[in-house]
Amino acid sequence: MKRKLATEGRARLTRLAALLLGTAAAVVPAVPAWAQQSQASLRGVITTEAGNPATQVTIVEVNTGFRRTVQVGADNSYNFASISPGTYRMEIQQQQGSRNTDNFQLLVGQNAQLNLDLTKSNAAAAEPTGDVDDAAVADAGAADDIVVTGSSIRTLEGGEVGVNITERLIDQLPQVNRNFLAFADLAPGVQFNTGANGNSSIRGGAQASNSVNVFIDGVSQKDYVLKNGITGQDSTQGNPFPQLAIGEYRVISSNYKAEFDQVSSVAITAVTKSGTNEFHGEGFVDFTNQDMRAKRPIEIQNQTDKVDTRDMQFGGALGGPIIKDVAHFFVTYEGKRQQVPVDIQPGNGVAVSTIPSEYQDIFGAYNRKFNEDLYFGKIDVAPTTADLLEFSVKYRKETGQSIDSGSNAYESRTDTDTTELRALGRWQHTADNWVNELRVSYQDVKWAPTPTSFGIAQSFKQINQNGNNFNRADLFKIGPSQGYQNKGQKGWTVQEDFTWTGFDNHTIKVGAVGRWIELKSLQLNYFNPVYLYNAVVPGSTGFNDTTPYELQFGASPPGVDPRINSDTFQFGAYIQDDWDVTDRLTLNLGIRWDYEKNPAYLDFVTPDDALRAISPENYPAITNADYNINDYISNGSNRKTFTGAFQPRVGFSYQIDEAGRFTVFGGYGRSYDRTQFDFLQQERSGGAYPRRIFQFFNNDPLSTCTPASASATCLAWNPVYLTQEGRDQLLSTVTAGAREIRYMDNKLKTPYSDQYSLGLRSRFNAVQLEVGYLRVVSKDGFTFELGNRAPDGSFYTPDPNTGVITSPFRFTPPGFSNILLGVNGLETRQDSAYLKFTKSYSASSPWSLDATYTYTEAEDNGLSTYSLDMPHIEDYPFTRTTGVPRHRFVAAGSVDVPWGLSLSGRLTLQSPTYLRALLDSRDPLSRTFVSKLAESNGDRWGKRQIDVALTKYVPIGLINDETKLRFRVDIINLFNDRNYVDFNNDPTDNSRTTASPTVYGERTGYSVGGNPPRTIKLTAGFSF
Repeated sequence: MKRKLATEGRARLTRLAALLLGTAAAVVPAVPAWAQQSQASLRGVITTEAGNPATQVTIVEVNTGFRRTVQVGADNSYNFASISPGTYRMEIQQQQGSRNTDNFQLLVGQNAQLNLDLTKSNAAAAEPTGDVDDAAVADAGAADDIVVTGSSIRTLEGGEVGVNITERLIDQLPQVNRNFLAFADLAPGVQFNTGANGNSSIRGGAQASNSVNVFIDGVSQKDYVLKNGITGQDSTQGNPFPQLAIGEYRVISSNYKAEFDQVSSVAITAVTKSGTNEFHGEGFVDFTNQDMRAKRPIEIQNQTDKVDTRDMQFGGALGGPIIKDVAHFFVTYEGKRQQVPVDIQPGNGVAVSTIPSEYQDIFGAYNRKFNEDLYFGKIDVAPTTADLLEFSVKYRKETGQSIDSGSNAYESRTDTDTTELRALGRWQHTADNWVNELRVSYQDVKWAPTPTSFGIAQSFKQINQNGNNFNRADLFKIGPSQGYQNKGQKGWTVQEDFTWTGFDNHTIKVGAVGRWIELKSLQLNYFNPVYLYNAVVPGSTGFNDTTPYELQFGASPPGVDPRINSDTFQFGAYIQDDWDVTDRLTLNLGIRWDYEKNPAYLDFVTPDDALRAISPENYPAITNADYNINDYISNGSNRKTFTGAFQPRVGFSYQIDEAGRFTVFGGYGRSYDRTQFDFLQQERSGGAYPRRIFQFFNNDPLSTCTPASASATCLAWNPVYLTQEGRDQLLSTVTAGAREIRYMDNKLKTPYSDQYSLGLRSRFNAVQLEVGYLRVVSKDGFTFELGNRAPDGSFYTPDPNTGVITSPFRFTPPGFSNILLGVNGLETRQDSAYLKFTKSYSASSPWSLDATYTYTEAEDNGLSTYSLDMPHIEDYPFTRTTGVPRHRFVAAGSVDVPWGLSLSGRLTLQSPTYLRALLDSRDPLSRTFVSKLAESNGDRWGKRQIDVALTKYVPIGLINDETKLRFRVDIINLFNDRNYVDFNNDPTDNSRTTASPTVYGERTGYSVGGNPPRTIKLTAGFSF
């Protein structure tokens, strides 16, 4: 009866499906197949009694009823090349009769092998081949079922190094923010970081966060404009996706296959949940506030009350059948409402009591607000046993306020606005020995921080004197913020994937992706003017807030539109062969090629004023400079798209013993990322909305603006300049403005990394051990060099006022500020050894543990957008990478305890990271480095944090037998460890004084950044 209903349901949809599929075939170009990052695969050999061979195998997803059938080959092998992760059973048709297996599970991205020996008794019908997956253990089935034990499924990971994060881990482990990516650091060499402002990011090894990529249901979530690698993750406390919608994900530290693109460090591939043949739903509310946390160190130090804090998260999900075994739906919503404390204090270590009384009320504890709403919906339809259609949409809306603890007044905060819409249509068609998969997706992402208020801002400085040397330090700033931005990306992606299993022992995938994406940038720096004051000057009396030494504001030249759009085209193609050379040796051989055409870079014409500025008659230094400025001048046709992004990917795994308990693996791969549009657009935006700088005569030992050097941009102060009319008057006296000029290398390349891995995996039933070595070398990262030169072409010259040899910032083209050259050249080197332990949860052994220790030696030659202290990026020495600990240990586990409780925990330990500073600019190579003394509870750990959670489920049986309430307590930072983040980074500071009580490398403040004090979070929920 069940089979009849499913057949009737499919019949009703067959004609509709034919129409949809025919339309899709008509509008989609005939291109080869693309990525299957989110899919699993299953293959193996079936041994039967003589004369009764297996003829075909059907795999059934038990929760949805979706079916897939393949023929058994002459060598008794079968191959399901691309199937969704989930819980399955197999139906094996023999020449005489049939057999079924019990349930087993396949994970996202899993390349699984299951050999079945039907000649053995039921208890051992699935031949153990050694390896076990952490979710592959199943309960014994009925008497006729073939029992698939945990040791039956062998995972062929090749050279990949990574970890699977299952739905149970996501649901059980303690966390405060409901960001599903928070568990990615269980993979070797991966860090999930949260800053003091609540913004989160992922970092892999020595590379920056812009080198990562996340794939959800096989679709890239890459941010093409901004720096955090994932759309919507720049400068936000929000989450990229509703956690209720994520089924599971896999984190790959290195050596991914050829399907993965636009990534050079960490690749994360996730799958979303689908509805099933039964209605299921759930809802939850999380809550914490200041009464449920310990005092922050700064509150203890200042002996103040706790500032108001609130974090409330809530949501729900519902899924079920539309037509049983044929069509299903799933919808979810998650919301977040936050109030986060910020501390406004004077800079330069100045006490509030020394600030004039009219300004003292700006200091103290405040909080900023943040709201997020996340929606996701999905429908899947299987009109035939050979076809699967999926349609999904995600909408994300964030609003809030951005301001960090520091010396900027609370009124200087910025309003944030992030909006993200993504839609996906997917069609998978299966035949006897091939699978075709088509994805068509749309994205529209906007990131728009704007000032909370508009007007003028005032920034007060304090000049410090050390002998004959002076420096200017920030004291405090009042008035609105300066930045006004609106950036994003919008467009379509078509991905095709074709997998061929017709050759014995080969699974061959070929594919391509085309993206038509409009990149947008509106960047109005210094939208609100800011006046800079030397408020405190050595030898002077009083507090100067009447005469500024400088005014900065932005203004477009007449007739110039500051909006920058670029209609880019991206294309990638690959071929991948997973080759079972023998029953023990598997090779993963692949190569891909990527291409991007960006008109904003290619068609740019260097403007006339920028050409005149660096002409020999106006800037003689350019003649003797140690670079050729013509390499950076564009006429609109002399730039070419980089076409050298060929990326070989090679991996292997060799089973040492017959039982498959020990496997050697390794690999090599090259992977190209991309250059952020936020870098490239600066060549245009610098001239579209330049910053104007006017200096005024002032008692300023650091300024060269004096009555003797008076000009249109150096003049006497007049209070009228505080008005718009006064600023217009100043603007009318200059033609170009004192702005920076940015030139891009005409032969920019795409950043890439070379990745190597070698290791040993051992698996004993539910326990897995892995030891390995990683080496990742990245090259051609983007950075800006300083193009200024002294008249004789030299870079280092003595300052006429102090005699200190410095970079040539004072040698600027007439009417302009600095010359910046956009080039390739940033490099990182990472060598890591790691040990990984995994014990999976099962009903018979109700505890789990995932633990990873990573030892890392990481170095780079800058890893900064601006490399202005030396002539060229090649002159920078390789030094220890900041923010990458040498030792890092992360463990997470759960256990069922008495009274129906589940206890889970997470431990993070890492050694201090490194500071970096240029000790003496007279010697380009003289840099010194020390590790931070984190002073966490008196020990020398750079970070130590233990989180725990206790969950209780209470059955209530109102809707069905599975209806239950959930009560949970999370305790974040159980032992209230103080993981400080502020340290003295002055390498010349080697003696303690009253003004500077710390020395280089020691803690200077009480900020713990994004590391919370002990915090209790309460959760209530229900499910059915």
